[in-house]
Amino acid sequence: MGLSCRMFLLDQDDGLYRLPNTRFEQMLRDPASYRLPRFAGARVRMAEVVVECLDRQAIRVIWTTFGLLTFDGEGRFRSSAFDRHQRARAELALTPLIAEPGSAATVVDAANRFVAQGGRWAPSRTLARLIDEAALGRVKCPRL
Repeated sequence: MGLSCRMFLLDQDDGLYRLPNTRFEQMLRDPASYRLPRFAGARVRMAEVVVECLDRQAIRVIWTTFGLLTFDGEGRFRSSAFDRHQRARAELALTPLIAEPGSAATVVDAANRFVAQGGRWAPSRTLARLIDEAALGRVKCPRL
């Protein structure tokens, strides 16, 4: 058994597109190297799904996150907004671990919560089911 990560982008009409991990990594490293004209000038919903695999076949969904990706007018990924959201999410997750024991802070810095929330979205049950089915290979969708 093993785990596999599957990434999907959704257009304005809930059309689902598979984004290979290697392409996304390329977009992160060098946004100019891989453009997606279909998403030019848009904020696009993204679903990242971790599936459990048996004999290279996805058998169940383990975990899903939903984020937003921003593209410039020529379809190049704008990694700065993505990086900002990811850093805020990581800081929120780590805050309880690095907080000083017994500190009684009365003021909470909510800036990271707002930044992290700005990079997330929540699907309807129907859309979440469609994404799960695509991640498990039961629904076909175009690859980008």
